[in-house]
Amino acid sequence: MELKELRIGDLIAKIPIIQGGMGIGVSLSSLASAVANEGGIGTISGVQIGFREPDFATNPLDANLRAIGKEIRKAREKTKGIIAMNIMAAITNYELYVKKAVEEKIDLIISGAGLPLALPKLVKGTSTKIVPIVSSAKAAKVIIKSYLKHDRLPDAIVVEGPLAGGHLGFKMDEMLENKCMALKDIVKEVKELIGSFEAEYNFKIPVIAAGGIRSKEDLKELSEVGADGFQVASLFVPTVECDADDKFKLAYINAAEDDEMIIKSPVGMPARAIRTNFLTESMVSGNKASKCYRCLPGCNPASIPYCISSGLIDAVEGRDGLIFAGANLKGVNKLTTVKEVINNLIG
Repeated sequence: MELKELRIGDLIAKIPIIQGGMGIGVSLSSLASAVANEGGIGTISGVQIGFREPDFATNPLDANLRAIGKEIRKAREKTKGIIAMNIMAAITNYELYVKKAVEEKIDLIISGAGLPLALPKLVKGTSTKIVPIVSSAKAAKVIIKSYLKHDRLPDAIVVEGPLAGGHLGFKMDEMLENKCMALKDIVKEVKELIGSFEAEYNFKIPVIAAGGIRSKEDLKELSEVGADGFQVASLFVPTVECDADDKFKLAYINAAEDDEMIIKSPVGMPARAIRTNFLTESMVSGNKASKCYRCLPGCNPASIPYCISSGLIDAVEGRDGLIFAGANLKGVNKLTTVKEVINNLIG
């Protein structure tokens, strides 16, 4: 199978693979630059990116803004390739984080976990590309029509299926009963939707398939229904270049099939994670969060079992915590490198 290069506006990735953004702290400048050096698009996760800053506990906003600048600059020192930043649309101070990344001349903003309708105004007058994440053609249509009000179209669209890790754009009952539309079918619908917009405005909108991609066969199947590129995340975790602690990587390597869980996140959304003592105890203990970083608007520590930021930070630093992961980790069974992951995917 011959894969074409991925063109997003004037950006050209020789390899049509985007490394998915993984927070907190799983994909920072080290992983992102390594993927970019191989010809793909590396992604820094902007979620609570300042967790290692000394004032994070008391002033997370300033810590996060400072860390956005640091990580983008560190990535630029390591690569001349394409670097993206993934910022959740639902996060507190979203617009400030996007503006900071744009000031640092990030190549792309990839944004999901909500509809990133503010992106056109936040990147206006800059060369930064905007790439929303959707889980349905319906969501893609809403975003496109909103962007057109700003005389803008998305530069690409990531279509994320039900096998992705972390927060998911599907209903909990659909996830638990395995009734979600398959990724290839969503890609096909989105591809058909954007065709009319591409023709009318003479503007190419690449479709990036995401969620549970593990093999060359997956890439081939998705290419056949119109995917122009592929977002891959979990495969890059157990690599030497990944920014997470080695114990975090071992959780992926050692995960059995029944360790993959669909949970209700403290933010109220279904999410896919790896079973840990932290998770199982939080489900039965009845305890409430002892602290809250207010990373999401409306989060009330009095009514949630744990702070999602604390759980993710503990895990990425090698302690018992919350570990998000995509489905089908059976083949993710050894420590490897970014180069080897990409070679196994593209042949």
